[in-house]
Amino acid sequence: MYYTGIDLHKFTSYLTTVDSSGNIIKEADIKNVNHNFVQYFSDLGNENITTVESTMTWYWLGDLLSSLNIPMVLAHAKYVKAIAYAKVKTDKVDSHTLAQLLRMDYIPVAHKISNDNRLLRDALRARIKIVQRHTSVTNS
Repeated sequence: MYYTGIDLHKFTSYLTTVDSSGNIIKEADIKNVNHNFVQYFSDLGNENITTVESTMTWYWLGDLLSSLNIPMVLAHAKYVKAIAYAKVKTDKVDSHTLAQLLRMDYIPVAHKISNDNRLLRDALRARIKIVQRHTSVTNS
């Protein structure tokens, strides 16, 4: 079994894959384009599980991994303390830490919202921001 930690950003991602002993099998810094992820995971075979921190941009990656039949554990970003309190914070270290936490089953799991509710949640979040801005302008 391989465990892949993904440090996802807006334009690029850093991926680290470890085996069941914790040895690094593969690392890559790739642009966030579907075919780059397909290529990365095609080299690893079928026995793979991934994790990514819950950010505003995980939807497309979750959908892509689902279409490739690769399970994804959504890590609760606030509670991944090993990353939050790390002395050295780089994309490489973060993705490696995520992979190791996944291997040891220490990932604090976040709720994956269903496809049906994504638009509603995003609309509500946008409304909250608009109301907050309106209140800020009114009170200043």
